Amino acid sequence: MKHKSNHFKIKMFFSILFLFIAGFSSVYAQDTTTIQANNEDISDNLDLEAVASIFGESKDLEDFEKRLNDPKTQISNLDLNNDNEVDYLRVMELSNDNKKMHTISIQAVIGKDQYQEVATIDVKKESEKTTTVQVVGNVDMYGSNYYITPVYPVVPVFFTFFWMAAYRPWYSPWYWGYHPPYFRPWHPMPYHRYHSHVNIHVNRNVTYNRTNVRVNNNVRVNNSTRNNAYFKKNPDKSFNKRNPGVSNREQLSNNRKATTRNKTATKGKSTTRDKGINTDRGYKSTGKSVKKPSTRPSTKPSTRSSTKPSAKPSTRPSTKPSTRPSTKKSSTRPSTRPSTQPSTRPSARPSNKPSTSRPSSYSRQSPSRSSHRRTRH
Repeated sequence: MKHKSNHFKIKMFFSILFLFIAGFSSVYAQDTTTIQANNEDISDNLDLEAVASIFGESKDLEDFEKRLNDPKTQISNLDLNNDNEVDYLRVMELSNDNKKMHTISIQAVIGKDQYQEVATIDVKKESEKTTTVQVVGNVDMYGSNYYITPVYPVVPVFFTFFWMAAYRPWYSPWYWGYHPPYFRPWHPMPYHRYHSHVNIHVNRNVTYNRTNVRVNNNVRVNNSTRNNAYFKKNPDKSFNKRNPGVSNREQLSNNRKATTRNKTATKGKSTTRDKGINTDRGYKSTGKSVKKPSTRPSTKPSTRSSTKPSAKPSTRPSTKPSTRPSTKKSSTRPSTRPSTQPSTRPSARPSNKPSTSRPSSYSRQSPSRSSHRRTRH
C-alpha cells in the first residue's frame, strides 16, 4: 500500500508539472498561435505554386493526378467534407474548341457524385517552341483573378503531347468510394505545419509570376452543382464572405505579412524599452547614474596608495640591518680569536684553554707537572 501511494504521488506531481509547463508555453506563444488560428483560410490548404511545380515534373496528366494524391508527399491538405481525411483530387480535361488551348480541371471528391473544383490549369501553345501555362484558382476558394504563371527552366516533355493529332484527353476514372490502390487518405495537418511541409516540394528553379490577366479568355466556367458542390451548399464560406474587403489570395497573403511585420516591430520596441529599464540594475532614474563615476575613482586609488607604500619601507630596512651586523661580525668573533691563538702555541697545549674561561684552575696544575718532569730526570 505504501508503494502504491508513493507511485500515485509521483504520478500526480508530474501531471501537475506538465500542466504548468503547457500553460506557460501557451501564454508565451499566445501571439503567434492566435494569429494563425484566426487567419486560417480554406485556400491555405492547397498551395497552387506546389501544384504548378509538380505539373511541370509530371510525365502526363495521369501521373500528375498521382502526384497530387501521393501519401508520401502530401501536396494537398484539403478536407472540405470535414471527415478528418484529406479529399481525393481528380484531374479532368475540359472540352475546348480552341485547338491551341487545353484546360485541365482539378476537383475534390467530397461525396457521392459531389465534386468541388479547386483550380484549373490552362496550357496554351504560343508558337512551335513556346507553351504558356497558367494555374487559375477557383473564385470561391482563392478570390477573383488569382493567377499563377510558372516559367519552367526546361519545357516539360509531355507538353508536346497536347498538340499531337493522336492525343486523347484525360478523364479520371476515380470517384467517391473508388480510389486507386496507392491512395491512402491521411489526416489534415495544421496550417502552419502544412505550409512548412509543402514548401519543400516547391521547385525554386521555377519562376512563379503573378498577373491579373488570364491566358484563356474563352473558357466556359462550369458552375453546375456537380462541380461546385461545396460552395453551393455553403455560400457563406466563399472567399468574399470569408475575407470581406480582400480581393484574392495574394492580397490576403500581403495583409498577413504586413500585420506580422507591424507586430514584430511593436514587440521589438517594447522589448527595447524593457531592456533599458532592466539594465539599470535596480537604480531608478533619480540621478544615481551620475554618482557611479564619482564613487569608483575616489575609493580605489586612495586605499592602495596610502597603505602599501607606508608599511613596507618603514619595517624592513630598520629591522634587518640593526641585528645581523652587530651580532655576528663585530661583537663575538673578532674579540676571542686574536687574543687566544698567538699566546698559547709557543708554550704548550694547556695554555690554550686557561686564557679563555678558567684561568685559576690551570694555574694550580702547571707547577705540579713541571716538578714531576724534573724528578724523573
